[in-house]
Amino acid sequence: MLPWKLIDTADVPGGGVQLRLMQRGDEFTIKLGQNELMSSRLFGSEEALATLTCFRIKALAAPRLLIGGLGMGFTLRAALKVLGPQAKITVVELVPAIVAWARGPMSEMSGDCLVDPRVELREADVVQAIAAGRGQYDAILLDVDNGPEGLTRKSNDALYDLKGLQAAYAALAPGGILAVWSSFPNDKFTKRLGKAGFAAEEVKIRATGSRGGARHVIWIATRPAS
Repeated sequence: MLPWKLIDTADVPGGGVQLRLMQRGDEFTIKLGQNELMSSRLFGSEEALATLTCFRIKALAAPRLLIGGLGMGFTLRAALKVLGPQAKITVVELVPAIVAWARGPMSEMSGDCLVDPRVELREADVVQAIAAGRGQYDAILLDVDNGPEGLTRKSNDALYDLKGLQAAYAALAPGGILAVWSSFPNDKFTKRLGKAGFAAEEVKIRATGSRGGARHVIWIATRPAS
């Protein structure tokens, strides 16, 4: 078996931790310590984050989508496959190196998604992007950190506490969807979604997209249409 090679490292702004991009053959992984945050082998739940949401909004004439976290681009590419030519997708990524890796060592895997005319890529904090939204989005997809209980950055909790969920609610148009990816179930988070005004559904998805692999969680939380 081929050994893993360290390709690059990156500091997480405000996190005090370092990410490592590793490669083995044509396989990539991004690690924090011994924790694997992302893998090019296991992406079924990241794709499901997009497809479960985008099929609900694809009938809109020009759906507006905000994706928090570029990662390895699986969520973005899945959204582009579902949504039509009038869609507008804003991707907000906090770590500049993640974007550089997508355009560099992982460019073959990334394909042309970052130059798709429907995509706007911002290197920024998604907390601020949501706060500035005010009814702007038909869907917000969050794949930030490890879910509601983060690993990389304490301030990511601001996305998932009650105040953060209320900000997401305000950033969505009536009938809009907040979709959240997590490595683990979290009953307290499900209850917070309800307190923020959402009608929430918890969906369990295999990491591989089939019967194998770890079971991840996606919340589909809908702002009432009126």
